[in-house]
Amino acid sequence: MAKEIAKITGGHASPFERIKRMNDSGMEFWSSRDFSEVLGYGDYRNFEGVIEKAKMACFNSGHRLEDHFVDVTEMVAIGSGAERPIKNILLSRYACYLVIQNADPNKEIVAQGQTYFAIQTRRQELAAET
Repeated sequence: MAKEIAKITGGHASPFERIKRMNDSGMEFWSSRDFSEVLGYGDYRNFEGVIEKAKMACFNSGHRLEDHFVDVTEMVAIGSGAERPIKNILLSRYACYLVIQNADPNKEIVAQGQTYFAIQTRRQELAAET
């Protein structure tokens, strides 16, 4: 499996690993805005529909949305040093898996992401069994 990941990422850190963040408790998460950029969505508004589909899948599978999709507001700098609020969603690994399954399948990076999250999810399942 490691060869498969290396092949997907060209032997370098996966773009999904590069944007992964950790909170103070050591839990991993991804920013929906970073995720949308990696997946090649030029306009975040186009990515919001993907997130909504992933949320529906999460809910329909019996998981609590708030455990996997955390809405936050961040301040970003705009010209002249001013700031404005933007919405962002902090995604768990499971949320990323659902998002990538609902993203545009015509994008090569989406296919790579589907493989990445499938492999990583399986690794976690195997680690939990030991």
